[in-house]
Amino acid sequence: QVQLVESGGGSVQSGGSLRLSCKVSRFTGIYYIRYSMGWFRQPPGKEREGVAVIATDGSTRYSDSVNGRFTISQDNAKNTLSLQMHSLKPEDTAMYYCAADRSPKPGLQTYEYNYWGQGTQVTVSS
Repeated sequence: QVQLVESGGGSVQSGGSLRLSCKVSRFTGIYYIRYSMGWFRQPPGKEREGVAVIATDGSTRYSDSVNGRFTISQDNAKNTLSLQMHSLKPEDTAMYYCAADRSPKPGLQTYEYNYWGQGTQVTVSS
């Protein structure tokens, strides 16, 4: 069982930066279970889409639309997942969600993840 709580969303002008955080709480008793983690987003009126993932081996993967602008990272000591976003564009406006799964190397599809946070809104104005 995993609980995910996102923070860090807000409003920013085009070209600006934001850093999203996801606090991860693991309710697994005495066992430490590694999870693959991901960031997804859902623009208004559109389907949820994968943005970036980090697998249990630390490898990362990004969608073409954010590659080179966004960076996913995790701090296992602080149980925190982050998404650093630079050069933001109006099309990056969306609700951003943190997700987790026990699969060692999932992709960018929403069905691959079993645990989800409530989301944090990012709005980029032109």
